[in-house]
Amino acid sequence: MASTSLRYLSRSDIAAVGGDHSDLYMAAIEEGFRLHAAGDFVQPLKPYLRSPRTPHIADRIIAMPAWIGGERPAAGLKWIGSKHDNPARRGLERASAVIVLNDPETNYPVAVMEAGLVSAMRTAAVTGIAARHLARSDFSEASLIGCGPIAARQAQTLAEQFPALARLRLFDLREAAAEDLAARLRDRFPQLRTVIEPSAEAAVRDCPVVVTCTVTDTPYLPYHWLSPGTLLANVSIMDVEPEVFLKADKVVVDDWDQSNREKKVINLLVESGDFSRAALHAELGEIVVGRRPGRENDEEIILLNPMGMAIDDIACARAVLHRAEAMGAGTVLPLY
Repeated sequence: MASTSLRYLSRSDIAAVGGDHSDLYMAAIEEGFRLHAAGDFVQPLKPYLRSPRTPHIADRIIAMPAWIGGERPAAGLKWIGSKHDNPARRGLERASAVIVLNDPETNYPVAVMEAGLVSAMRTAAVTGIAARHLARSDFSEASLIGCGPIAARQAQTLAEQFPALARLRLFDLREAAAEDLAARLRDRFPQLRTVIEPSAEAAVRDCPVVVTCTVTDTPYLPYHWLSPGTLLANVSIMDVEPEVFLKADKVVVDDWDQSNREKKVINLLVESGDFSRAALHAELGEIVVGRRPGRENDEEIILLNPMGMAIDDIACARAVLHRAEAMGAGTVLPLY
């Protein structure tokens, strides 16, 4: 008989089953990229719900549905809201989210989980997977532009997954945010030296791995800031000047269709005729499975433009749910 109950997982439940460490997400994201490369997924273009009263680029609610295959198929939806002024005005994290997972056999819901943690960790895991394939193998330094919750998870994942990382540069328009992140990182990763930079340019110059974690709607990062061998993970999407897409040795996305939309920089370049799918080096899944090469020498400047995929969230949520079921974590609720 089909189940008529679902499992609710709070953030603390997810952390208790290992969801506060990057290992779970790195494995799930890698599997998600393999499924993406194999075409074993369904991922409709995500709609953005915006209010005309709050036009800031980071003020929206996004619905992200997906189905993924593999040995244990899963289907679900991430419903993620964001308000840029939540931290300053309300003392809240900018983004909040839930994920609903459905049983692919019956399409009944089987789980609801808090997804702020999952979403931030899976975003960082995408950077981690990319760094394995696209960063210089000897990198020991990285920089984060923007020092909010997304940056904190990016720093955590880099520190946990790359033991050679010794120095992390931080920049935020609010110096207090950079100082707060630096203090937390010192407590958790005492081997990691943190340096607060006076500008975004100082954070980027001569740094082998650069990660943007802002809420800007105005590109500010030009090509001439980048040094040979840099991997630029454009996580917050709108930070990079159009010329970087045109001059980088390789441009990599997670999913072309998801990236080429919503008037983001890459979409504007396509509409102007300056960029195209043919000019793209690869989708990241193609590199993960070996269909396309990753970094081929230490001089390449590589731009990663990860729009964010629903299959990332569902792959990670599936892994979390399997652990929760095995450990009896969370709260089982009746549907009826």
